[in-house]
Amino acid sequence: MQGIDFQYMFMTAQGRINRQPWWIGVGILFVIGIIALLIFGTDGLLSFVVQILLMLAGLMLHIKRCHDRDKSGWWCLLLFIPFVGFIWAIIDLGILEGTKGDNRFGPDPLAGQA
Repeated sequence: MQGIDFQYMFMTAQGRINRQPWWIGVGILFVIGIIALLIFGTDGLLSFVVQILLMLAGLMLHIKRCHDRDKSGWWCLLLFIPFVGFIWAIIDLGILEGTKGDNRFGPDPLAGQA
């Protein structure tokens, strides 16, 4: 996982990321969510705060992936539609390639990589 800036991935909606860091980020958030569930359970303020923070981190990750596909971050609202949002995320964010070259959201994250 050399070269991955986790602060950039989870704490800002600016910029673009390609598929590999997106999948890594989704995996990290999934594992942290499972661990938090085991430690804090589903009740209580601390559990609520942890889940909100994980949701916000995931939203930042998905927005950057939408930007790589040259789409607005508002497309992430589809995630709130049961089943449809999950299928959309897997196909559009996880499988389809991003825009080649620069787009309105920034430079190509794969530029310079061979």
